Amino acid sequence: MEAKASSSIPVHVGPGEGRALRMPGGRLLTRMVGGDQTGGAYSLFEVEVGPGGGEGPHVQHREDECFCVVEGRFGFVVEGEEIEAGVGSLVYVPKGNLHAFENAGEATGRMLAIQTPGGAYEGFVGEVGEPVTEDGPPLAEEPPNLEGLAAAGARYGVEMVPPLPWRTPGEHETSKNEPEQGRKSG
Repeated sequence: MEAKASSSIPVHVGPGEGRALRMPGGRLLTRMVGGDQTGGAYSLFEVEVGPGGGEGPHVQHREDECFCVVEGRFGFVVEGEEIEAGVGSLVYVPKGNLHAFENAGEATGRMLAIQTPGGAYEGFVGEVGEPVTEDGPPLAEEPPNLEGLAAAGARYGVEMVPPLPWRTPGEHETSKNEPEQGRKSG
């Protein structure tokens, strides 16, 4: 009998299962299924974000990303366009597009984030994230090491861009020229 390829083996991840990592920006990422389990087709993370937290401006050069809001309200900026996304909203970001998001609500929000193909972003979060332990806080408390994030990002095709001028959580203001600053072509 022939062994099944990893992409043909069913996967079940129950509530509270999956590899959880504390990330900068008040985020908790839980890997639900990875590229190693899907033959590289995609990866899927559950993303929990504290109020005002989020992911700073960046460009993923190796994969498309799709966010589905399952709890809360998020503000996205994608290539200078502001998007308010509530429960049931989907935001698709093709590779090569500058984007950022922030929890615009007053409580922890949750999204599902899908990257296709899978693998590169998983490597990035695996390197910069801090594994969650039972005795540790669920969300990162230390400010991010920006140089370390940029170096790890370069290894996985994730380009960090200087912060967008967000005023307060949930209240976005961008200049049409701002997202292009610091962006590399490629």
